[in-house]
Amino acid sequence: MLRSERKSLRRFLFLYGLLTLSLVALVSYLYYRSQERIMLLERKAAMVDYAADQIKRLERLHKHFPEERRYPRDRRFRSAIYDLEHVQIFSTLQNNNVDFRRDIYRRSGVIHYVKLLDRYYLGAKYLFIEVPDDRHWAMAATKRIALFGGIALLLLGLLGFYLARLFVRPMRRSIELLDRFIKDTTHELNTPLSSILANIEMIEPERLDDRNRRRLERIDVAARTVSTLYDDLKFVTLEGERPAKEERFDLSELVTERLEYFSTLLRSKKLTLVKELEPAPILADRRLMSRLLDNLLSNAVKYNRRGGKIEVRLRPGELRISDTGRGIPREKLREVFERYSRFDESEGGFGLGLDIVRRIADRYGLKLRFESEEGRGTTVIMQWKEPS
Repeated sequence: MLRSERKSLRRFLFLYGLLTLSLVALVSYLYYRSQERIMLLERKAAMVDYAADQIKRLERLHKHFPEERRYPRDRRFRSAIYDLEHVQIFSTLQNNNVDFRRDIYRRSGVIHYVKLLDRYYLGAKYLFIEVPDDRHWAMAATKRIALFGGIALLLLGLLGFYLARLFVRPMRRSIELLDRFIKDTTHELNTPLSSILANIEMIEPERLDDRNRRRLERIDVAARTVSTLYDDLKFVTLEGERPAKEERFDLSELVTERLEYFSTLLRSKKLTLVKELEPAPILADRRLMSRLLDNLLSNAVKYNRRGGKIEVRLRPGELRISDTGRGIPREKLREVFERYSRFDESEGGFGLGLDIVRRIADRYGLKLRFESEEGRGTTVIMQWKEPS
């Protein structure tokens, strides 16, 4: 799966997961609140009776006051009385944080029921009845939420997986069509390209006048450009069919060889080449490393400005290739290795080169880093461990 597919899939799954969790959380909250209301309604019936009994006791105490001064109590509940100004007259409540706006509510492990008195017994206008909240209803509701919420998440997760497959299917089909087109194009290019390159090699430039020699050089540049593209297409479509042959060799020799191959292209854009090559042993497939170097050098030439400069510096364990081209926007640097990604539509190509570079680098544990600044150029840094 390509990075673009994974990125789109992650975005879809993130949004779907967020909406799913939000929906399940909302339904769970509404269910929990409904169970709380049902519990309060059930408790209210008993607390209304408690309030009626307490009112009778308050009436009796009011009639016999001050001879009788003991506030009436009951083992089944606690209570408190408040005057019209919400000032406490007497209380046996466990939680004195009361609410005069609601007739029944939960608070800190207890349930309060508020009764507005018709008569001012002992100067009281409000009677509060308090019973403990054993939270059996909450535990039962939580268990049901966990059970049915888990089942809902599982079913919605399966649905999300199915929708995700549908979501990326058009992208996958487009990529498969593009891959098939590339494979067909590769086969079609093989014969004419081989013929062009063979005929160019057969021409003797010294027998041509200056005008025709320049024409031949332009043909050679075009043929080498197409050849590089063909090699990329062949790598993408046929690489899995060819086993790698790893060997220890000096990378400086291969870099020199590939720079010689690109010399015609360098001259065609009037590019100055600065190279500092030290012996740098590496253990890899020479053919694959040649493909990697060709793509890095090809980009340095292709995206450079006319009359610019290319610097190639090689030392043990590190290769740096710098150009003075357009550069890559900072926000696009993370996408440089994505297949079919192109950052300059004015240049040709399929956007395969750096994907190939990444695949080869991953194969041999090479570390790649891009440093780029728009308008000033790009530096590619490749590092590896020297073979023992």
